[in-house]
Amino acid sequence: MSLFATLSRATALALVLVIASPVASAQLQPTDAQRTVATEIADSLRYGHYAEVEFGEEWSIAAFERYLDILDGQRAYLLRSDIDEFRDLEPRLDQVIFDGDLDRIFALHQRLNERMEDRLEWLLAKLDDGLDFSFDSDMRLELEREDVPFASRESELDELWHKRLKNAALTMSLSDQDDEQVETTLRQRYEGQLSRVRQTEPEDVFGLFMAAITGTIDPHTGYLSPRQGESFDIQMSLSLEGIGALLQSDGEYVKVSSLVTGGPAERAGALKPADRIVAVGQEDGEMVNVVGMRLDNVVDLIRGPKGSVVRLDVVPAQAVDMTRSHVINITRDTVDLEDQAAQGEVIDIEREGRTHRLGVIEIPTFYVDFDAWQAGEEEYRSTTRDVAQEVERLKQEGVEGIVLDLRNNGGGALQEANALIGLFIDRGPTVQVRDARGRINLYGDSESGALYDGPIGVLVNRLSASASEIFAGAIQDYGRGVVLGSSTFGKGTVQTMSELSHGQIKLTRAKFYRISGESTQNRGVEPDIIFPSLFDPERIGESSLDNALPWDKVQNVQYRRYGEPENFMETLLSRHQTRAQEEPNFHYLERQSELARKLREQHTSVSLNRELRQSEMQAQEAEQLALENQRRRALGLDPLDEWIDARDEDIEEEENTPVDRAQVLEAAQVLLDYSQLVEAQQIARRQ
Repeated sequence: MSLFATLSRATALALVLVIASPVASAQLQPTDAQRTVATEIADSLRYGHYAEVEFGEEWSIAAFERYLDILDGQRAYLLRSDIDEFRDLEPRLDQVIFDGDLDRIFALHQRLNERMEDRLEWLLAKLDDGLDFSFDSDMRLELEREDVPFASRESELDELWHKRLKNAALTMSLSDQDDEQVETTLRQRYEGQLSRVRQTEPEDVFGLFMAAITGTIDPHTGYLSPRQGESFDIQMSLSLEGIGALLQSDGEYVKVSSLVTGGPAERAGALKPADRIVAVGQEDGEMVNVVGMRLDNVVDLIRGPKGSVVRLDVVPAQAVDMTRSHVINITRDTVDLEDQAAQGEVIDIEREGRTHRLGVIEIPTFYVDFDAWQAGEEEYRSTTRDVAQEVERLKQEGVEGIVLDLRNNGGGALQEANALIGLFIDRGPTVQVRDARGRINLYGDSESGALYDGPIGVLVNRLSASASEIFAGAIQDYGRGVVLGSSTFGKGTVQTMSELSHGQIKLTRAKFYRISGESTQNRGVEPDIIFPSLFDPERIGESSLDNALPWDKVQNVQYRRYGEPENFMETLLSRHQTRAQEEPNFHYLERQSELARKLREQHTSVSLNRELRQSEMQAQEAEQLALENQRRRALGLDPLDEWIDARDEDIEEEENTPVDRAQVLEAAQVLLDYSQLVEAQQIARRQ
């Protein structure tokens, strides 16, 4: 159970697609194995899922719409007449999977392939005729088309694709490619896409259909083909040699969903969540354009032997235009426990002529060396053991409190979350787990005594998930300390893997609840004091996922309270706000978050006029540059000339307090305030 309580692994599973075979197939037909396993999946969803799944016409309609979104989410290939021809599937998809009657499903995908082949051949013919490089029209291309109805005529799609082709050419032209390079790159892109469409296999079709079926239940339930199961096993063993980044499809682009803690990409510091990868190259080879490429094909290009170098052409997450890309080099490597080990430090804070010492322990993930543990070895590595060593060291350093930094910690072993809580309480419950039948198992710490009974702070962000949320929620419920940062991810469900006759199914089987009775699902853990964040909760987090299971409550359990942080919260918040007003990095976070939201709202379409496009880009980047330079001047740093440089400069400025470091320092300040307030209260009570 604990292995599937992580953000990063669940995300990776949900996003794996099948690589097409190099052998082209003619008419797509389901295999007998797929017909059989479809009925097995239907039974698994009906009898094994945590939620009470109600199949029927309403569910079938939702599943049909989801399948259409997966096949043609941008409404760029299929016509309304195509959809109408297969509308008989809409009210009876439940019977389709119960009976394994997949012929019409495959026929719909076949129709999509035919439309895609026709469109790609149309694009290549346009290239043969020669591109028009005069970008002086007043046309605009709409970027988000999920809510647009399917076109009723082919001419409507011709107009859309004329604009898309124009936009692709303009984007490359603004990236300083000459006309010949633009035509060559586009031809390679469309020929590659056409080749991949013609190589579609039954496993591709079945996998996409099952993604639609399981995705209507919840975002973490999914079918894994035999090939996907092999990839998952490799990932679970952490033996995969690559860059340590989890990727997802984002339209025709590949986007970084998260970085593996301690992995090569995180260590390099140049790749960030939400960055888009537009080309991949080996150390000495040419860059391969991956726009429109299948996700697994991109993963194969990035994956390689340990010690080799991969080059990525990346568009930063905050770039307002796809032309603002740059190439980064990452040396492939494996990730081991040492890379993910908890690490502590001491922060000195000067107040009123006195130096106060606060401890900070960064906990990247909840790990345990399962092999050594199961073998009965006494000195196996784990999060709790490593944190305990850091706590002992910090106690010897004379710290007045300890901040546990769980930012970007996607979870891990449930047993480690329980054991870690036990370092800071004198035995007691830690989390409730409710199964599909309503039975609740209570987990907790059974060892008497606490390793550390001083003030505790827990620093979290939107990428803190699952086991991290269990820990933060327990500390909050026990009144053991203060929770700081931004709302957590909201991953409060548990998945298990089950073998099928063909492949495997990952099924949501249980739900986490805090000892207060509140679920961590969907809402996550709300900090006592909120820090500004660049993560948009509408785009990142459980609540942003389709069909996420809802938040709810169960009965609370009996537990003792260790403190009453809420009594000091007004004072803590006031002091924090006073410091934040004087901290340039906090100002930057708040204003950058507002600016990013504004730019997303404005950037729903792009101009196909070169001058207007450049003007819009320059105006948006000027706002970002002004904001960045305001921060830099306040910190005594030299201003930047161009916005695109800001990202690389920050990597080199650890000594000058970058944004993420500012949160650690402020967490230590808040914890010192809390420690002093508690001490003053205790003195007053004794007197």
